[in-house]
Amino acid sequence: MRRWSVAAVALLAACTGGSVGEDGPLVVFTAGSLARPMRAALDSFSAASGIRYELETSGSLETARKLTELGKTPDVIALADEDVFPKVLMPSHVTWYARFAENRIVLAFTDRSKFAADVDSTNWWQVLQRPGVETGRANPDLDPAGYRTLMLFQLAGRRLGQPGLAAALERAAPPRNIRPKEIELVALLESGDLDFAWFYESMARSSGIRHVRVGDDIDLGNSSHAEAYQHAAVRVIGKSAADTVTMRGAPIRYAFSIPIAALHASLAGRFVAYLLSPEGRRALEGQFLSTLPAPEAVGDGIPAGVLRALGR
Repeated sequence: MRRWSVAAVALLAACTGGSVGEDGPLVVFTAGSLARPMRAALDSFSAASGIRYELETSGSLETARKLTELGKTPDVIALADEDVFPKVLMPSHVTWYARFAENRIVLAFTDRSKFAADVDSTNWWQVLQRPGVETGRANPDLDPAGYRTLMLFQLAGRRLGQPGLAAALERAAPPRNIRPKEIELVALLESGDLDFAWFYESMARSSGIRHVRVGDDIDLGNSSHAEAYQHAAVRVIGKSAADTVTMRGAPIRYAFSIPIAALHASLAGRFVAYLLSPEGRRALEGQFLSTLPAPEAVGDGIPAGVLRALGR
Protein backbone atom coordinates (compact mmCIF):
# COMPACT_ATOMS: atom_id res chain seq x y z
CA MET A 1 0.00 0.00 0.00
CA ARG A 2 1.27 3.44 -0.92
CA ARG A 3 1.92 5.72 2.07
CA TRP A 4 1.15 9.42 2.13
CA SER A 5 3.08 11.99 4.05
CA VAL A 6 1.64 13.01 7.41
CA ALA A 7 1.05 16.49 5.97
CA ALA A 8 -0.96 15.11 3.05
CA VAL A 9 -3.19 13.02 5.30
CA ALA A 10 -3.72 15.98 7.61
CA LEU A 11 -4.68 18.16 4.65
CA LEU A 12 -7.26 15.65 3.47
CA ALA A 13 -8.83 15.36 6.89
CA ALA A 14 -8.87 19.14 7.30
CA CYS A 15 -10.79 19.61 4.06
CA THR A 16 -14.10 18.50 5.49
CA GLY A 17 -13.51 17.63 9.11
CA GLY A 18 -14.02 13.88 8.63
CA SER A 19 -11.72 10.90 8.93
CA VAL A 20 -9.72 9.73 5.94
CA GLY A 21 -11.16 6.21 6.16
CA GLU A 22 -14.84 7.25 5.66
CA ASP A 23 -16.83 4.92 3.36
CA GLY A 24 -17.86 5.79 -0.20
CA PRO A 25 -18.30 5.09 -2.89
CA LEU A 26 -16.88 8.31 -4.26
CA VAL A 27 -18.54 8.83 -7.66
CA VAL A 28 -16.40 10.64 -10.23
CA PHE A 29 -17.43 11.71 -13.74
CA THR A 30 -14.53 12.68 -16.02
CA ALA A 31 -13.65 13.57 -19.57
CA GLY A 32 -12.45 10.67 -21.71
CA SER A 33 -8.91 12.03 -21.93
CA LEU A 34 -8.81 12.07 -18.13
CA ALA A 35 -9.70 8.39 -17.79
CA ARG A 36 -6.17 7.08 -17.27
CA PRO A 37 -4.80 9.95 -15.16
CA MET A 38 -7.90 10.08 -12.98
CA ARG A 39 -7.97 6.33 -12.45
CA ALA A 40 -4.31 6.44 -11.41
CA ALA A 41 -5.09 9.21 -8.91
CA LEU A 42 -8.18 7.41 -7.62
CA ASP A 43 -6.30 4.14 -7.24
CA SER A 44 -3.61 5.86 -5.19
CA PHE A 45 -6.18 7.76 -3.12
CA SER A 46 -8.22 4.61 -2.51
CA ALA A 47 -5.19 2.52 -1.54
CA ALA A 48 -4.13 5.05 1.05
CA SER A 49 -7.57 5.96 2.42
CA GLY A 50 -9.64 2.82 2.01
CA ILE A 51 -12.33 4.80 0.17
CA ARG A 52 -14.12 3.00 -2.64
CA TYR A 53 -14.79 4.80 -5.91
CA GLU A 54 -16.77 4.60 -9.14
CA LEU A 55 -15.38 6.26 -12.27
CA GLU A 56 -17.50 7.11 -15.31
CA THR A 57 -15.96 8.68 -18.44
CA SER A 58 -17.33 10.32 -21.58
CA GLY A 59 -16.76 13.46 -23.61
CA SER A 60 -16.85 16.60 -21.45
CA LEU A 61 -20.01 18.04 -23.01
CA GLU A 62 -21.70 14.66 -22.77
CA THR A 63 -20.56 14.42 -19.15
CA ALA A 64 -22.03 17.84 -18.37
CA ARG A 65 -25.34 16.87 -19.97
CA LYS A 66 -25.57 13.88 -17.64
CA LEU A 67 -26.26 16.49 -14.98
CA THR A 68 -28.35 18.94 -17.02
CA GLU A 69 -30.48 16.42 -18.95
CA LEU A 70 -30.31 13.08 -17.14
CA GLY A 71 -30.33 14.34 -13.57
CA LYS A 72 -27.28 12.27 -12.62
CA THR A 73 -25.05 13.86 -9.99
CA PRO A 74 -21.50 12.70 -9.24
CA ASP A 75 -19.44 13.68 -6.22
CA VAL A 76 -16.67 15.10 -8.44
CA ILE A 77 -16.84 16.22 -12.05
CA ALA A 78 -13.60 16.82 -13.98
CA LEU A 79 -13.72 18.17 -17.53
CA ALA A 80 -11.27 18.82 -20.35
CA ASP A 81 -12.45 22.40 -20.84
CA GLU A 82 -12.93 24.76 -17.92
CA ASP A 83 -15.30 26.82 -20.06
CA VAL A 84 -17.95 24.09 -19.89
CA PHE A 85 -18.51 24.94 -16.23
CA PRO A 86 -19.65 28.57 -16.67
CA LYS A 87 -21.39 27.96 -20.00
CA VAL A 88 -23.28 24.76 -19.17
CA LEU A 89 -23.21 23.91 -15.45
CA MET A 90 -23.18 27.18 -13.51
CA PRO A 91 -24.98 28.23 -11.40
CA SER A 92 -27.60 25.45 -11.31
CA HIS A 93 -25.24 22.51 -10.79
CA VAL A 94 -21.93 23.96 -9.59
CA THR A 95 -20.94 27.33 -8.15
CA TRP A 96 -17.16 27.07 -8.60
CA TYR A 97 -14.45 25.17 -10.42
CA ALA A 98 -10.69 24.76 -10.13
CA ARG A 99 -8.38 24.57 -13.14
CA PHE A 100 -5.59 22.08 -12.52
CA ALA A 101 -4.04 20.71 -15.74
CA GLU A 102 -3.19 21.63 -19.33
CA ASN A 103 -2.77 19.94 -22.70
CA ARG A 104 -2.45 20.56 -26.43
CA ILE A 105 -3.99 19.12 -29.62
CA VAL A 106 -1.63 17.00 -31.73
CA LEU A 107 -1.82 14.99 -34.95
CA ALA A 108 -1.34 11.30 -34.11
CA PHE A 109 -0.37 8.48 -36.44
CA THR A 110 1.39 5.11 -36.56
CA ASP A 111 4.16 3.50 -38.57
CA ARG A 112 1.57 1.93 -40.87
CA SER A 113 -0.15 5.26 -41.62
CA LYS A 114 -0.03 6.47 -45.22
CA PHE A 115 2.76 9.02 -45.62
CA ALA A 116 4.00 8.44 -42.07
CA ALA A 117 7.53 9.02 -43.33
CA ASP A 118 6.57 12.34 -44.90
CA VAL A 119 4.44 14.18 -42.34
CA ASP A 120 5.99 16.85 -40.13
CA SER A 121 5.11 20.11 -38.39
CA THR A 122 5.38 22.11 -41.62
CA ASN A 123 3.44 20.01 -44.15
CA TRP A 124 0.80 18.15 -42.10
CA TRP A 125 -2.03 20.19 -43.60
CA GLN A 126 -0.96 19.16 -47.10
CA VAL A 127 -0.47 15.49 -46.20
CA LEU A 128 -3.97 15.24 -44.74
CA GLN A 129 -5.47 16.38 -48.05
CA ARG A 130 -3.71 13.73 -50.13
CA PRO A 131 -5.98 11.15 -51.82
CA GLY A 132 -6.69 8.04 -49.80
CA VAL A 133 -5.69 9.46 -46.42
CA GLU A 134 -8.17 8.67 -43.61
CA THR A 135 -8.22 11.15 -40.72
CA GLY A 136 -10.34 10.97 -37.59
CA ARG A 137 -11.54 13.47 -35.00
CA ALA A 138 -13.83 13.63 -32.00
CA ASN A 139 -17.45 14.79 -32.08
CA PRO A 140 -17.49 18.55 -31.33
CA ASP A 141 -20.96 18.33 -29.77
CA LEU A 142 -19.77 15.78 -27.21
CA ASP A 143 -16.07 16.32 -26.67
CA PRO A 144 -13.90 19.45 -26.40
CA ALA A 145 -11.19 17.65 -28.40
CA GLY A 146 -13.68 17.74 -31.27
CA TYR A 147 -14.40 21.46 -31.23
CA ARG A 148 -10.79 22.27 -30.42
CA THR A 149 -9.75 20.39 -33.56
CA LEU A 150 -12.05 22.64 -35.58
CA MET A 151 -10.54 25.67 -33.83
CA LEU A 152 -7.08 24.44 -34.78
CA PHE A 153 -8.21 24.22 -38.42
CA GLN A 154 -9.43 27.84 -38.27
CA LEU A 155 -6.20 29.04 -36.70
CA ALA A 156 -4.11 27.14 -39.26
CA GLY A 157 -5.99 28.83 -42.10
CA ARG A 158 -5.41 32.20 -40.48
CA ARG A 159 -1.70 31.55 -39.95
CA LEU A 160 -1.15 30.33 -43.50
CA GLY A 161 -3.35 33.00 -45.08
CA GLN A 162 -5.69 30.39 -46.58
CA PRO A 163 -9.34 31.22 -45.77
CA GLY A 164 -10.59 27.93 -47.21
CA LEU A 165 -8.18 25.69 -45.34
CA ALA A 166 -10.40 25.08 -42.31
CA ALA A 167 -13.21 23.76 -44.50
CA ALA A 168 -10.78 21.64 -46.52
CA LEU A 169 -9.32 20.05 -43.38
CA GLU A 170 -12.82 19.39 -42.05
CA ARG A 171 -13.68 17.60 -45.29
CA ALA A 172 -10.46 15.59 -44.96
CA ALA A 173 -11.79 14.24 -41.62
CA PRO A 174 -15.34 13.34 -42.76
CA PRO A 175 -18.33 12.31 -40.62
CA ARG A 176 -17.60 8.58 -41.05
CA ASN A 177 -14.35 9.14 -39.13
CA ILE A 178 -15.90 11.08 -36.23
CA ARG A 179 -16.21 9.34 -32.88
CA PRO A 180 -17.92 10.44 -29.62
CA LYS A 181 -14.60 10.87 -27.81
CA GLU A 182 -10.98 10.95 -28.84
CA ILE A 183 -10.00 7.83 -26.89
CA GLU A 184 -12.00 5.78 -29.40
CA LEU A 185 -9.72 7.04 -32.17
CA VAL A 186 -6.70 5.30 -30.61
CA ALA A 187 -8.01 1.83 -31.49
CA LEU A 188 -8.82 2.92 -35.05
CA LEU A 189 -5.26 4.19 -35.50
CA GLU A 190 -3.76 1.01 -34.09
CA SER A 191 -5.94 -1.18 -36.32
CA GLY A 192 -5.03 0.78 -39.43
CA ASP A 193 -8.60 1.98 -40.07
CA LEU A 194 -7.31 5.52 -39.69
CA ASP A 195 -4.03 7.00 -40.89
CA PHE A 196 -4.16 10.07 -38.68
CA ALA A 197 -6.28 11.35 -35.81
CA TRP A 198 -6.56 14.54 -33.83
CA PHE A 199 -6.47 14.25 -30.04
CA TYR A 200 -4.65 15.39 -26.93
CA GLU A 201 -0.90 15.02 -26.53
CA SER A 202 -1.36 13.29 -23.17
CA MET A 203 -3.47 10.62 -24.89
CA ALA A 204 -0.86 10.09 -27.59
CA ARG A 205 1.95 9.81 -25.05
CA SER A 206 0.11 7.48 -22.68
CA SER A 207 -0.86 5.25 -25.63
CA GLY A 208 2.67 5.24 -27.05
CA ILE A 209 1.46 6.63 -30.38
CA ARG A 210 3.58 8.77 -32.66
CA HIS A 211 2.44 12.34 -33.08
CA VAL A 212 3.35 15.71 -34.57
CA ARG A 213 3.07 19.05 -32.83
CA VAL A 214 1.63 21.50 -35.32
CA GLY A 215 2.74 24.73 -33.62
CA ASP A 216 2.17 26.55 -30.33
CA ASP A 217 0.30 29.32 -32.12
CA ILE A 218 -2.51 26.99 -33.27
CA ASP A 219 -2.53 23.90 -30.99
CA LEU A 220 -4.18 25.68 -28.01
CA GLY A 221 -1.35 24.54 -25.77
CA ASN A 222 0.54 27.72 -24.97
CA SER A 223 -0.88 30.51 -22.82
CA SER A 224 1.38 33.08 -24.48
CA HIS A 225 -0.80 32.73 -27.59
CA ALA A 226 -4.10 33.13 -25.73
CA GLU A 227 -5.02 36.31 -27.61
CA ALA A 228 -4.47 34.65 -31.00
CA TYR A 229 -6.52 31.60 -30.01
CA GLN A 230 -9.56 33.83 -29.46
CA HIS A 231 -9.89 34.28 -33.22
CA ALA A 232 -11.31 30.73 -33.40
CA ALA A 233 -14.87 29.86 -32.34
CA VAL A 234 -17.18 26.88 -32.73
CA ARG A 235 -20.90 26.62 -31.93
CA VAL A 236 -21.92 23.35 -30.26
CA ILE A 237 -24.86 21.77 -28.45
CA GLY A 238 -25.09 23.12 -24.90
CA LYS A 239 -27.26 22.01 -21.95
CA SER A 240 -29.62 20.08 -24.22
CA ALA A 241 -30.19 19.25 -27.88
CA ALA A 242 -32.32 22.40 -28.11
CA ASP A 243 -29.57 24.64 -26.75
CA THR A 244 -26.31 25.82 -28.30
CA VAL A 245 -23.27 27.66 -26.95
CA THR A 246 -20.27 29.23 -28.62
CA MET A 247 -16.92 27.91 -27.47
CA ARG A 248 -14.04 30.28 -28.19
CA GLY A 249 -10.38 29.40 -28.60
CA ALA A 250 -8.31 29.51 -25.40
CA PRO A 251 -5.37 27.67 -23.85
CA ILE A 252 -6.49 24.15 -22.92
CA ARG A 253 -7.23 23.97 -19.22
CA TYR A 254 -8.75 21.02 -17.37
CA ALA A 255 -10.93 21.76 -14.34
CA PHE A 256 -12.90 19.99 -11.63
CA SER A 257 -15.72 20.83 -9.23
CA ILE A 258 -17.97 19.31 -6.59
CA PRO A 259 -21.63 19.60 -7.67
CA ILE A 260 -24.07 21.34 -5.35
CA ALA A 261 -26.07 18.13 -4.94
CA ALA A 262 -23.09 15.78 -4.48
CA LEU A 263 -24.07 12.91 -2.20
CA HIS A 264 -20.58 12.50 -0.74
CA ALA A 265 -19.35 16.09 -0.67
CA SER A 266 -17.09 15.36 2.29
CA LEU A 267 -15.23 12.60 0.45
CA ALA A 268 -15.16 14.73 -2.69
CA GLY A 269 -13.44 17.51 -0.77
CA ARG A 270 -10.73 15.14 0.36
CA PHE A 271 -10.18 13.74 -3.10
CA VAL A 272 -9.90 17.08 -4.88
CA ALA A 273 -7.47 18.25 -2.21
CA TYR A 274 -5.45 15.13 -3.00
CA LEU A 275 -5.48 16.00 -6.71
CA LEU A 276 -3.89 19.34 -5.81
CA SER A 277 -1.30 17.79 -3.50
CA PRO A 278 2.20 16.71 -4.60
CA GLU A 279 1.08 13.07 -4.42
CA GLY A 280 -1.94 13.73 -6.62
CA ARG A 281 0.10 15.66 -9.13
CA ARG A 282 2.57 12.80 -9.40
CA ALA A 283 -0.25 10.34 -10.06
CA LEU A 284 -1.64 12.52 -12.87
CA GLU A 285 1.74 13.27 -14.40
CA GLY A 286 2.61 9.58 -14.29
CA GLN A 287 -0.07 9.23 -16.99
CA PHE A 288 1.41 12.14 -18.98
CA LEU A 289 -1.10 14.79 -17.95
CA SER A 290 0.69 18.09 -17.32
CA THR A 291 -0.52 19.74 -14.12
CA LEU A 292 -0.56 23.51 -13.78
CA PRO A 293 2.25 25.02 -11.68
CA ALA A 294 -0.32 27.26 -10.00
CA PRO A 295 -3.87 25.81 -9.99
CA GLU A 296 -6.65 28.35 -9.52
CA ALA A 297 -10.24 28.25 -8.30
CA VAL A 298 -13.01 30.39 -9.79
CA GLY A 299 -16.50 31.13 -8.47
CA ASP A 300 -18.40 31.26 -5.20
CA GLY A 301 -18.62 28.81 -2.33
CA ILE A 302 -15.21 27.28 -2.88
CA PRO A 303 -14.66 24.75 -0.04
CA ALA A 304 -12.21 25.85 2.61
CA GLY A 305 -10.17 22.70 2.11
CA VAL A 306 -9.74 23.46 -1.58
CA LEU A 307 -8.64 27.00 -0.77
CA ARG A 308 -6.09 25.64 1.69
CA ALA A 309 -4.79 23.18 -0.89
CA LEU A 310 -4.38 26.14 -3.26
CA GLY A 311 -2.51 28.09 -0.61
CA ARG A 312 -5.27 30.67 -0.17
